[in-house]
Parts: sequence; C-alpha cells; structure tokens
Amino acid sequence: MGRQNISSGTDYERIAGYSRAVRLGNVVHVSGTTATEGADKIIGIGDSAAQTDFIIRKIEAALREAGASLNDVVRTRIYLAPDADWEAVARVHGRHFDEIRPANTLVYAQALVGADYLVEMEAEALVVGEKE
Repeated sequence: MGRQNISSGTDYERIAGYSRAVRLGNVVHVSGTTATEGADKIIGIGDSAAQTDFIIRKIEAALREAGASLNDVVRTRIYLAPDADWEAVARVHGRHFDEIRPANTLVYAQALVGADYLVEMEAEALVVGEKE
C-alpha cells in the first residue's frame, strides 16, 4: 500500500500544508487534533473532558478512513493548556483506551493555538494482520 493522505477538508490543512492523518503501509499517523467541529466551531469550551472525548472521536473517524481503528493505536500524545484538568483528560483517555492501553504522553504546554482550546492530541496506529 502506498501513501494515503486523509483530509478532514478544513482550509487550515491546505494553508498549513498538512493532512488530518497519513497512512504509509501499515502505520497511521494522526495529526494534532483539537475539539474543532467543521471550520471553526469549538466543542466543550471550558470543559477538558468534553474536549478530550470529542478529540478521540475525531481521531477515531480519521483512523477509520485510513482503514484502522482505536484498537490499532500504539501511541498517543496529549498536550494541555495551563487551565486544563489533566485528571479529567486522563479519565476520558482511559475510558476509550482501557483495553488498548497505548503508550501515552501527557504534558502541559504554555499555550495551545486558540485561547479556548484546553486539549490537543495526536495518535499513531499500527494496523496488523493485513497484507500490504
């Protein structure tokens, strides 16, 4: 399988020159994902857990388009704004990845792009059991 770029269709992908996700062979890399619906609607303003849940569902949709699922995720990285509730974020992550248990990084950043964003997350998946 060659390179497959997955797009969510936002203008920012074209402007900044990135893809929502990229699959190369059996590896899928999902870009940093925020709680943005459509072009500019922020979901869960002021609610770290709601943003995390939305983000994981958005990552799941990108993985599905790439022929993968949350079960294939081997690594997640989560970046938090200073006002984010890390424990709420961790609990939502745990709910979605309880049995999968990918390697994970959870860090506070000085700021995320956009004042209302509390959480940004990226993921990597390894699709096994299929021929390339």
